[in-house]
Amino acid sequence: MIIGQWASQLLSITVLAAAVVAGTLAAAPQAQAQTNRVFEMRTYTTHEGKLDDSQARFRNHTVKFFEKHGMTNIGYWVPREQPNTLVYILAYPSREAATKAWDGFRKDEGWVAARAASEANGPIVAKVQSVFMDPANFSAIK
Repeated sequence: MIIGQWASQLLSITVLAAAVVAGTLAAAPQAQAQTNRVFEMRTYTTHEGKLDDSQARFRNHTVKFFEKHGMTNIGYWVPREQPNTLVYILAYPSREAATKAWDGFRKDEGWVAARAASEANGPIVAKVQSVFMDPANFSAIK
């Protein structure tokens, strides 16, 4: 009887250990993909008085087109000391994926039409700066 209970417990422990190992191995490729993610910080300086137009275009169109083309919207900010500026961060699985996403986005007929409509009263953006970044090894976001 004692041997039967011991064998049963050993089997339970073995099954539990196998489940933990399988879960770890299954998560490993996903964790690896996360650590290879690249982030892009973009800073848009708008023409005087066009920040509201820029934000409306992002809110109503751009964010959705980014998602459609595989870009992950991380966040959007308006610096307090720079009233004509919009800063945002996107994430991509890799630098190559970023290039592909931007190529598709720029050629998207829906985006081209939305951009043209939003600029009916003149151009919105005066200057764009882009910086690609890798997360530091201690960063909470990867």
